Amino acid sequence: MNNPFDAGYYLSDELRTFGFRSVGDNVKVAKDCSLVGLGNIDLGDHVRIDSYASIVAVSGFVRIGRYVHIGGGAYIGGAGGVTMEDFAGLSGGVSLYSASDDYTGRAMTNPTVPAAYTAVKRAPIVLNRHVIIGSGSIVLPGCTIGEGSAVGALSMVNKSLEPWGIYSGAPCRKLAPRKQDLLEKEALLMAASGDRT
Repeated sequence: MNNPFDAGYYLSDELRTFGFRSVGDNVKVAKDCSLVGLGNIDLGDHVRIDSYASIVAVSGFVRIGRYVHIGGGAYIGGAGGVTMEDFAGLSGGVSLYSASDDYTGRAMTNPTVPAAYTAVKRAPIVLNRHVIIGSGSIVLPGCTIGEGSAVGALSMVNKSLEPWGIYSGAPCRKLAPRKQDLLEKEALLMAASGDRT
C-alpha cells in the first residue's frame, strides 16, 4: 500500500533527464523539493536532498560534491555561487544566501525591483569538506567555512571560519576545536566503496 504522506525521491537516472548541469550516481532528491535553474546545478555522487528543500540557481551556480546531505526545508540561493564540497551537510532549515539586499535604506529591496534601484551584494559561499551546519542556521554572502568545521544550530555566519572549529551563536564565534577522527572513517569508507577522494 502506498503511503500518501511520502512523496518519495527522484533517483539519478530520472534526474539526468531534467536538465541539471550534472548528476552523479546514487543521488536522491525528494519529489516535493523546489529546484530552479537546473542548468546551473551540479549534484555529485551519493547526494540526498530531503523534503521541502529549495535550491535557486537562476543566476550563479550551485555545486554539490559527493556524500552531501541537505536536510528538509533548507534553502540554497546560488546567485553569487555556492559550493558544497564532499561530505558537507546542512541540517533542516539551514539557509545559504550568496546574495543579499542592502538593508541600510540606501537602495530598494526585493527581486521584483529592477537592478538599477537595488544594491544587492553577491559573493560566493564555500563549505569545504566535512563542514556541517546545524538546524536553522544562516550563512551570508562571501563566507567560506574551513574544512571540518561545525556550526551549531540557530547560528549566523557573517564571516569566513577557520578549519576544524566548532562555532555557534549569532554572529557565530569559535567555541572549541573539532576532532579530526572522522578522516580515518573517510579513508575506510573510500577503501570499502572503491571511491577515490
